Amino acid sequence: MTVRQITSLSNPTVKSVRALHMRKEREESGLFLAEGLKIVVEALDTGHAPQILLYGPEARDHPVLRRAVQAAVAAGGEVIEVNRDILEKVSRRDNPQTVVAVFRQAFVPLEALRPHSAKCWVALQAVRDPGNLGTIVRTADAAGCGGVILVGDCCDPYSVEAVRATMGSIFAVPLIKTGVAEFIAWRQSWPGSVVGTLLTASVDHRHAQYQHPALILMGNEQAGLPPELAAVCDVNVKIPMRGRADSLNLSVATGVMIYAATD
Repeated sequence: MTVRQITSLSNPTVKSVRALHMRKEREESGLFLAEGLKIVVEALDTGHAPQILLYGPEARDHPVLRRAVQAAVAAGGEVIEVNRDILEKVSRRDNPQTVVAVFRQAFVPLEALRPHSAKCWVALQAVRDPGNLGTIVRTADAAGCGGVILVGDCCDPYSVEAVRATMGSIFAVPLIKTGVAEFIAWRQSWPGSVVGTLLTASVDHRHAQYQHPALILMGNEQAGLPPELAAVCDVNVKIPMRGRADSLNLSVATGVMIYAATD
């Protein structure tokens, strides 16, 4: 197998990998950046081969890296050994992982979903924080959810920050993008419960009736669910606040709802 060595930051491949920190570049190329051997293992285990694999000399003999190299080569990808300076620049971190890989994005069409394939699904409207989004994807994976639907103007699930927060679940959880109007029209055919969360709701999330498959609909971090989406829910619920805090972080609240719906 052919492995190139690159030491120059001006190398075109290195520059193209660094450019994946920009959303525009990710959207145009359909690629994204993932860091570390753990996330590469998750990719390989779910059938995703790297398009480009960069690694430092200290990782050269790691058995997982050898497996990743073989997968990349078999898929026609590039394998490149680089120095620490390049890894730092590509990762934008002073203490970079020894392996950085580029993978192809994968979105599932809304109409291709099979609701009965899972007990619970998650829909997020206009989520803004990539850390929240990545953590929700990881929680959805842990709970066995069918997928995460991104409704309206959401942050990019394939940003470096979001991918880091998924801890590899980005490869295991189907992702769907849709507009608000399209989602509302599609929701009419949902066979189970659509459950929204509202601070003004009167129903405790623990006492709601979750008819499976349950679709949990969560609103934006600041504004919550807009009226037009709250209106299409079978029930809107609240998570009781017993202390001084008047709300939960979006990813925490979504986790609470997921496990309530799958209990």
